[in-house]
Amino acid sequence: MTDQPAPDTAATGAAEPDTKLRRAVTGPLLYLFILGDVLGAGVYALVGEVAGEVGGAIWVPLLVALLLALLTAASYAELVTKYPRAGGSAVFAERAFRSPVVAFLVGFCMLAAGVTSAAGLALAFAGDYLAVFLDVPAAPAALVFLLAVALLNARGIQESLRANLVMTLVETSGLVLVVVLGAVVLFRGDGDLGRSVEFPAGVSAATATLAAALLAYYSFVGFETSANVAEEVRDVRRVYPRALFGALLTAGLVYVLVGVAAAVVLPPGDLAGSSGPLLEVVRAADAGIPDRLFSLVALIAVANGALLTMIMASRMAYGLAEQHLLPAVLGRVLPRRRTPWVAIAVTTLVAMGLSLAGDLATLATTVVLLLLFVFLSTNTAVLVLRRDRVEAPHFRVPVVVPVLGIVSCLVLLWQQEAGTWAFAGILLAVGVLLYVVTALPRRRAEARERTPVS
Repeated sequence: MTDQPAPDTAATGAAEPDTKLRRAVTGPLLYLFILGDVLGAGVYALVGEVAGEVGGAIWVPLLVALLLALLTAASYAELVTKYPRAGGSAVFAERAFRSPVVAFLVGFCMLAAGVTSAAGLALAFAGDYLAVFLDVPAAPAALVFLLAVALLNARGIQESLRANLVMTLVETSGLVLVVVLGAVVLFRGDGDLGRSVEFPAGVSAATATLAAALLAYYSFVGFETSANVAEEVRDVRRVYPRALFGALLTAGLVYVLVGVAAAVVLPPGDLAGSSGPLLEVVRAADAGIPDRLFSLVALIAVANGALLTMIMASRMAYGLAEQHLLPAVLGRVLPRRRTPWVAIAVTTLVAMGLSLAGDLATLATTVVLLLLFVFLSTNTAVLVLRRDRVEAPHFRVPVVVPVLGIVSCLVLLWQQEAGTWAFAGILLAVGVLLYVVTALPRRRAEARERTPVS
């Protein structure tokens, strides 16, 4: 991989094309944006599911999932620095395949995944963790939560990322706390480090690791949202690859240490039988950490994931409108804040509807399926666009990396269940309908312009 330095922006202007959006995202803010999105709420429940597959060797599939995620992340690094525009994967697909339909479907998969993920996170926020503090109905709480996220999103990208800075530090501290408690229990003589390398009896270690890696892959989903704020990043061609790979490697290290700590403190059966395995670790460590404190950390993690996901979804809708693939009204921007307010309002309303229509498990698995189509397209686009030369220096990845990324996406798609395919199919059907409604008036206008006047 090569990361060629970008030329001086003031001298050439090539590094940062003109944009209607405000370039307020610095390198550290972008790093924390990606880290906060990857270190989301999933890991707080995912450790138990992974333990059910691999026993105490929880860290192994987490490491494998990190390597799989890095393959597709490398493709994003090349394409974002080559074409730094809002719209992300849809922009890449349009350039690679020269088909508005394909570009729209890829973009809509990303958009639908983001809105669906936000709906699921709203349900998670309004569930058992919130019940520790407030006894309120889940549905109204989820709607109020999404409204609050929308208001912060509309206020501005810089304000949103400042909030992300605080929430990322809090959610990371919660995971670091688990690691520290694991060390305390081990040195106290109550832990068992040997459990961290034990696989279930009678099961092949390779088979168990692959099955658990498919689950663990979900914990790394989120890095792709950063492609949709490319127009708001300063010196994007230099900053983006460093922030992307730095955030993923940081998250991977934290996940591996959390996996080891959880196995040290509790047997895999206890972890697999809990819907809040890390809370069980904190309780078993018996270090005087209140349940309310850790529940608050989990709520902040969920809120942070929802905020970053809705930033992505609104920017994706804005980007599709700029490409004339969705109604132009979605491209309207607040004069002073320079945020896509119509796109924010529409994506929030859709997320509210999904939070009332689906359950958390269905929404989560649908997100993964939709994103795998996006990743498959992006890895393919890297190969297709190698013949498209641009003047500005950009990140380049060896050809074998996107090829392996394509293989990993196909393997993960093969594991999805029929019910997930059906739910995703409904969302895509809605997308096709929107595309037709948007495209027909434009085509009729073009046909009238071509008609000779007698």
